[in-house]
Amino acid sequence: MANRHSSHQDPWVQLAINVGLTAVAQPMGYVKTLIQIGYEPLPPQLGRNAFFRKTLLLPGVAAYSKHIWKVDGFLGLYRGFVPRLCGTLSGSAVANRVSEKMDEFFPVTDQKDLEAMNNKSKGTAKISNATFIQETCKLTVSHSCAVIVTHPFHVIAVRSMVQFIGRESKYSGWISPYSEVYSESGITGFFVGLVPRLLQDVLTLWLARTLYQLFNSLLLHDKMSNISELRSYAHAITGFIAGIVTYPLGLVSNIMAVNNSGLAAGSLPFMPVYSNWIGCWVDLRGKGLLKRGSSILFRKYEPSKMTMSPMPLTPLD
Repeated sequence: MANRHSSHQDPWVQLAINVGLTAVAQPMGYVKTLIQIGYEPLPPQLGRNAFFRKTLLLPGVAAYSKHIWKVDGFLGLYRGFVPRLCGTLSGSAVANRVSEKMDEFFPVTDQKDLEAMNNKSKGTAKISNATFIQETCKLTVSHSCAVIVTHPFHVIAVRSMVQFIGRESKYSGWISPYSEVYSESGITGFFVGLVPRLLQDVLTLWLARTLYQLFNSLLLHDKMSNISELRSYAHAITGFIAGIVTYPLGLVSNIMAVNNSGLAAGSLPFMPVYSNWIGCWVDLRGKGLLKRGSSILFRKYEPSKMTMSPMPLTPLD
């Protein structure tokens, strides 16, 4: 949720920042999505891992991006960018609006906490446990609303990117992908994979904030030198830890967004057809694949976990 100072920021500046960040992150997000699906078009190469030991490594984000660029050109790195951008902008707007309403309906009553939150970012201010629970519940509502509203864009973005694997054009265009989903699956088609994505967001939020609250309450105090920096570092670290723990839920959500969608990469023999997201989770866990795609830099080659073979690349019609 945006902090209390964000409301004074020029909305056009915030819009430009969101667009710029989404554009910069798109190629990396694109590569990560293809890796999550299990597509490995390039052979492993002898390299060094994070500990400088020689080992066989799968291509990282740079080599993978270069391959996509070679096949589709520079703009090919931006498959799925428009729906992803729509999701980013609409999600930010919904989260901010809901947060404002939640603050109106459930204001902070503890004067000390209120002063701390007015002077610092809501994410790093030291507050009482009661206020912490109240604020986290309010954030849960705003985050959940944003996830639900943006999920149709998320589904279209993932399917647009995964088309690279089978060289399809089913989910290309501005309006046709939405018509395609609705004609095949109705309104529910826009919400496949919603539950694990929603769970990931909510659990990440609660875990990160709880870890930070414990750290902030038990280990930090205002008289420490560089307290602001320490709290910022702690906030970032707890968020990172929470993201690692809940990563498998995001993986399952992306797979379910593609599964049985009519795309080659979401169908047999390249991907099992799952009846629900729990079945997907169980299958990935049994194969030791719940962390697939969590790293896009040092990716150890493990033949036993390679479940998808490179598909032939043919020109789009």
